[in-house]
Amino acid sequence: MFDIGFWELMFIVLIALVVVGPERLPKLAYTAGKWVGKARGMLTSVKTEIDREIKAEELKRVLEEQKKSLNPLEDAVEETREAFSDFGNQTRKTADETRDQLSDARRPSQSSSEENTKA
Repeated sequence: MFDIGFWELMFIVLIALVVVGPERLPKLAYTAGKWVGKARGMLTSVKTEIDREIKAEELKRVLEEQKKSLNPLEDAVEETREAFSDFGNQTRKTADETRDQLSDARRPSQSSSEENTKA
């Protein structure tokens, strides 16, 4: 921001000494110091408040994005449901194949046993 060097500061003190006088200069310096301190405090306060507002806005934005997206728990439930559905379909398919194989295996043995009883 500002860059006040030693010589600039000495020039301001010399002008203040000439204008105000040596008896009121310490009180003027004290008052100016208090004002500068208050200004710095207000500036720090405003900066902190702006940072809080920015963080709050960012948090609101993140929450809105999460609200728009599906809930992670719902995603997990859906994935589990799909996995069990696939498992159930595979199990049914395997059971049907096994039943067909067993019924195919029983048919020849039944016909051979019928032939044995006729003979």
